[in-house]
Amino acid sequence: MGRPGLLGTVARTAVITGTARATSNAMNRRAASKDAEQQARIDEAAQQQYAEQQAAQQQAPPPPPAPAGGDLVSRLQELAGLKEAGVLTDEEFAAAKAKLLGS
Repeated sequence: MGRPGLLGTVARTAVITGTARATSNAMNRRAASKDAEQQARIDEAAQQQYAEQQAAQQQAPPPPPAPAGGDLVSRLQELAGLKEAGVLTDEEFAAAKAKLLGS
């Protein structure tokens, strides 16, 4: 027995190439599966966070009506504080301010 002939070398190369391709494909499928699972977890967490934010916004009480004869400046400052804290949206703040100013 000596060195393999041309046909033996070609056959061995074909086996090695096929094995390498099969291994590479399996690794790519596994990585894609992991990526899909991770993206699904990220999407689920984002949906849950969005739902929690919506629930928190719905539970936030509307600003109380302005007291009759109360200090207008302190009431406006209180509204501004609520807006900065994220309790009031820009639209809610504008509506409450307009109500206070009577316009």
